[in-house]
This record gives sequence, structure tokens and C-alpha cells, in this order.
Amino acid sequence: MDISQPASSEPSKPVAVWSSIDDANAKVLLSGNIDIYTLGGVWGQIRESQKTWLGQNAHQSKTLTFDASQVDSLGGAGIAFLIDLEEAQEKSGGIFSLVGLDERYQPLRKEFNPISNLFPPPAIKPQRSFIVSTGMATQNLLDDAKGLITFTGHLAADLFWSLMNPRQVRWGDFVNAAVEAGIAALPIVGLVSFLIGVILSFQAAIGMQQFGATSFVGPLAALGIVREMGPLITAILLAGRSSAAFAAEIGTMTVNSEVDALVTGGLSPIRFLVVPRVLAGILVMPILTLYADIVSILASMFTMLAYGIPFINFYNGMIAAVDLEDIASGLVKATLFGVVVSAVGCLRGMQTGTGAAAVGISATRAVVSSIVMIVLVDGIFAVISYKTGF
Repeated sequence: MDISQPASSEPSKPVAVWSSIDDANAKVLLSGNIDIYTLGGVWGQIRESQKTWLGQNAHQSKTLTFDASQVDSLGGAGIAFLIDLEEAQEKSGGIFSLVGLDERYQPLRKEFNPISNLFPPPAIKPQRSFIVSTGMATQNLLDDAKGLITFTGHLAADLFWSLMNPRQVRWGDFVNAAVEAGIAALPIVGLVSFLIGVILSFQAAIGMQQFGATSFVGPLAALGIVREMGPLITAILLAGRSSAAFAAEIGTMTVNSEVDALVTGGLSPIRFLVVPRVLAGILVMPILTLYADIVSILASMFTMLAYGIPFINFYNGMIAAVDLEDIASGLVKATLFGVVVSAVGCLRGMQTGTGAAAVGISATRAVVSSIVMIVLVDGIFAVISYKTGF
């Protein structure tokens, strides 16, 4: 053939031809070699023709005949084309009829039969009744309480062990946890404590000014800060900061099976991971609380200058209202908060499940559980203080 002679411009015959017999019947005729290359130009056209045909007189039952009697070879793209038309036909409530398909292609088609395996209906989650939901919530609460009691017993035993065997405690982890939970928390604790002191004094002064008792705001604010606000605000800040960090650290180790490796190696995860962090919480929480008390009282002292209360009057009133017993009560409460915050964070980390979101869920549970336990311990301590006068 002379290469200078132009190639024939006659278009090749399409491998799939759509023909609409009437409103209720249509036919697709396949011929030749059916593969991804020969179907590329006609697949979309036939699907559009089918869509238009199905949209006409939609209430009428329609039958689509797929004629494969003239097929020379059929590849995976041809099977996909057949399944695509069949799925659209059945979804519209019509009938799909396949004729002339060679037996050698039947096994390939049966891999996708029934078609629901390829296009499964969306799963509908059954709704639980109120009784079932309540029972499941109660069971989860009981399981959580059981785990908390068991963990508390193990932790108490291992803390006593640490007192008897101080050289075996991982003091390196203790120092790291103390620095992370203590020194690194000074800026945020100082900022929030300063704002609490300012807001508490301003709010109290507005009411007291109506009765001419502005001079009593300083002693009352100092007493409230030392006994309640200082320990509580510091504990809540550490719950959102350190408790979540402990849960994330231990939770990551749990997901990576490092905690299981400790158990396999004969090491106690509580002694190895939890005890250093709880000891760090016991150490830093009273220190941070004392720091928060000082910052809040200084903020209250500067705030009362706006109401004409000099420093010396504020100081004398505070000394008369606040004694060492009040400071000791706040620090004891802070120590209990430190145990709660660090222990709950470690517990949630040990309870971390599997999956990409498990660590985030554990951190969230640690913060929520810590705040709930802080409020619970604070209420119990308030009752004890009322009964004993401490």
C-alpha cells in the first residue's frame, strides 16, 4: 500500500447498537470484539438512550433485551457494561433479558450474580427500644464502675509498693511527667487565676457596694480563692491539659500493643506507666494550686484599688479572715484532685480500644471523667469540711 494514499475515512461499525422497538421493549445488539477500547465511545451513548427510554411512560413495565449472539470476544469491560445496563433496568422496575451469551462467559458473569452483591442496599440500623437503650446504658455504667474500682485497688497497692521500694520507681518518667504537667502549665494557670481573681472581686464589689461593705470584698475573695476556687480551677485546667495528655500517651501505647508487650515481659503496666504519672500529679497539683492562690489574691488586691481599698487594708482583712487551716484545707483538696486527674487519665489510656479514633476518644473520656470526679470529690470534701470544721 502506498503510504501517500490517504486512509479510508469510513467509520468502523459500533460494537453496541441501541434500538427501541416500542415504548415497552428495547434491544441492545453486541457484535465483534467487546473490550474497553471498543466500548469507550458507545457506553455513555447507550446509557443515555436507556435513561431516556426508561423515563418515558415510567409507570409502564419495560423489557430490555441484551443480544450477545454476534460477539466474537468479551472482556471484563463487556461484563461491566452488561451489569451496568442490568442494574439500571432492575432499579427502574423493568425486566432485563440476556440472549445469545456464549457459555464460556457465564462463569465470569456468575461471579457478580446476584447483582445485589455488587450494589448492596444501604444497611438500616435497627432502632433500639427505650428499655433496651436504658439497659445497655446501665450495663456500661456498671462495667465502667467495676473497672474504676478494680483500677483504684491496683493503683493503691502499687502506690504502697512504691513507698516500700522507692528505688524501683521510674523516677525519670516521674520527672518528665512533673515538668509537663507542672512547669509547662504555669502560664495558663497564672492567666486563668489572674482573670478569676479580677472577675470574682469585681462581681463581689458590685453587690457589696450597695450595702457599704466594699472593705469586706478582699477577705471574702481571698477565703473563697484559698479554700475553693484555687484548687478547683487548677484541677479543671489540669484535667483538660494533663489528664488528656496522659490518656493520649498511654492510649497510643495500648493501640501499638506496647502495653501488651509489658504484660508479656512480666512487667506491671500500672507500676511501669501509671505510678510515675500519679506521683507527679500528687507533687505538682498542690504547688500549682498555691501559685494560683497567690496570683488570684494579687489580682483581687489590684482590683480593689479601683474601689478605694488600699493594699494594707486588703492585707489586714485577708490575714484576719484566712488562717493556715484554710490554706491547708485547699492544699489537701488539691492533692486529692491531683490523684484523681492523673489516675483517671491513665485509666482511660489503659482502656483505649482499637482503630484510628480510639486515642481521641480516650482523651475525650479522660477529660470528661476527670471533671466529673473532681466535682464529686469536691462535694464529698465539702460535706466532710462542714462536719469536721476543717
